[in-house]
Amino acid sequence: MCVAQTTSWGLLYYSLPVALVPISRDTGWSVPAMTAAFSAGLVISAFLGVRVGRTLDRTGPRLLMSIGSVIGVVALLLVGTAPNFAVFAGAWLIAGFAQAAVLYQPAFVVLTRWYGPNRVRALTILTLVAGFASTVFAPVTAALIDALGWRSAYLVLAGILALVTIPLHWFFLNAHWTAAVGAPLHAEALQDARAVTRSGPFRLLQVTMALSTLALFAVTFNLIALFLERGMSYQSAAVSFGLIGVGQVIGRVAYSALPSRTSAVTRTVVLAAAGAACVWALALVPGPPEMLVVVAVAAGMVRGCNTLLMATAVSDRWGVRNFGTLQGVFAAPVTMVGAVAPAAGSALAFVFEGYPAMALVMAVLATIGVVTASRTRTSDHPPLAVVDGQEDLR
Repeated sequence: MCVAQTTSWGLLYYSLPVALVPISRDTGWSVPAMTAAFSAGLVISAFLGVRVGRTLDRTGPRLLMSIGSVIGVVALLLVGTAPNFAVFAGAWLIAGFAQAAVLYQPAFVVLTRWYGPNRVRALTILTLVAGFASTVFAPVTAALIDALGWRSAYLVLAGILALVTIPLHWFFLNAHWTAAVGAPLHAEALQDARAVTRSGPFRLLQVTMALSTLALFAVTFNLIALFLERGMSYQSAAVSFGLIGVGQVIGRVAYSALPSRTSAVTRTVVLAAAGAACVWALALVPGPPEMLVVVAVAAGMVRGCNTLLMATAVSDRWGVRNFGTLQGVFAAPVTMVGAVAPAAGSALAFVFEGYPAMALVMAVLATIGVVTASRTRTSDHPPLAVVDGQEDLR
């Protein structure tokens, strides 16, 4: 799963940022238009996440994730052979279907069922390894573009995706879940899932994660522009931006110690507050540059923790019954917010005539998220399928 996730993220997500400028130079297509097509694909993946979650509850992940890999290969082939921008944009919309079926959300469902009470450790390892997707595939993509041109490079990337992920998904994933938790969803189970998704704590949890994601993504994606307005050199700002990735890795390692020491609500409140504090600092602290770098790394740490919080917040509160369905519904608005956050940050900076003002608006929104986080407590005991005295999540 680690290998499949690293490859899928590297090719279906991180390849385009590397290729944007070469594609634009060759075709004349605007970078904002290509980025918008990519974001539209992410929005599609968010909408499809609900359906993917329900499908995972009914069946095992083998067929779904294998088909997702095939769709991803088709999408990359279309990118490389696109005769015009309309086909290029359509290819990234198709890629959204693949992203819904092969990236983190279905993988979180699989690992939660596989590892049960040890899921946090497994999820931490997965996100740590997949966190290096850009580190591995950004230079690979750049080297292929330099050597072959962007069109041929995408044909090679499609081949890599096919050779790596299709066999891994087909031969190493469950065809069906065990009967304890994998039985098809019937009317009563669907009613239970709907009752959870319509509950106040569930919706407030969605609001909390959406606000935190919006604030952190909007500000950190535009960090270079923000730091340039603070008087930092371009080189230093670029290094600071890169250190966010280091912070994410540190945050994911640190998160593994939280579940044994804190409740689900406490973890949510602490991370929401930490994210808000980082955004407030980025909005208000003018310097020195060393302090800004520390805050940027801290923001990266919160982002890294939030990835694992996204994977565990639902199961920590409502258990693993109908987990795929609940996780799909939970993640959909957060994924959509993450897709539009970078553009939203730039737009707000234009409206308010500066990136510090944009960060200030985001800090207010993140603070609202802290309040909603405190209201995500549920009195229901998480329903677990128990076999031989242990959770059977497979």
